[in-house]
Amino acid sequence: MSLEGKVAFVSGAARGIGRGCAIELARAGADVVINDLGRSDEAAGTVAEIESLGRRSVLVEGDVFQRASCEQIAQRAVSALGGIDILVSNPAYSRRAPFLQLAPEIFERTIQGTLTSAFHMSQLVARHMVETARHGKIVFISSLHARIPYVDAVAYNAAKTGLIAMAKTIAAELLPHRINVNVIEPGWIDTPGEREVFGAEAMAQTARELPWGRLGTPEEIGRAAVFLVSPNADYITGSSLLVDGGLWLRCTQPLTRPSTSQGDAE
Repeated sequence: MSLEGKVAFVSGAARGIGRGCAIELARAGADVVINDLGRSDEAAGTVAEIESLGRRSVLVEGDVFQRASCEQIAQRAVSALGGIDILVSNPAYSRRAPFLQLAPEIFERTIQGTLTSAFHMSQLVARHMVETARHGKIVFISSLHARIPYVDAVAYNAAKTGLIAMAKTIAAELLPHRINVNVIEPGWIDTPGEREVFGAEAMAQTARELPWGRLGTPEEIGRAAVFLVSPNADYITGSSLLVDGGLWLRCTQPLTRPSTSQGDAE
């Protein structure tokens, strides 16, 4: 799944899933432009690790939640390494609260940061791909929240569900340009953001109860992204890839299992 000669752009790449995608794309041979809100030790660390793999990397700062900023980010990203062949769209914003208590501004901010920002960057990068006749690849990072309506996450659930519908529509419209557009739905991934919300100890305890017996890693999401943007996935577009260690399948298990003696009585 070599990505030699390709340039990737990854938003939200300073840490977590975005960082995992950026590093794995570099391992596969791509040069990587990363985006984050500002300069930080985490962002510098991502750039340094990519460069340690022998690939070029540049940090383009900017707020992907705003259209004007997205336009500047896209222009600078294209100029930084000579173009963009691959986009991994990973912006997100999430604050949990019960539906009846959720502040309207938090709902709107979540939609803006998770869904609208993905529209802005993907449209700008896709225009560049069409103008330069690149048969590019676009991957949106959605979530298992698009399948399971977790409580206290009404805004995030709505945004991630809308992201999948948007991605499939974009895939349909970009068919004439041979631009592949796909989605990854991560399950519960061990990221700094999740540790801040739930706490490392609680996550470790819950992880043992998951179907795979552990949390997923950002690198595993990155490897899924590498596959979807590689030549091996050239015939895949408009698809959504679930990477959750079987968490979605947990709802298929019976609440109680019949005893062996009852089963044998038949």
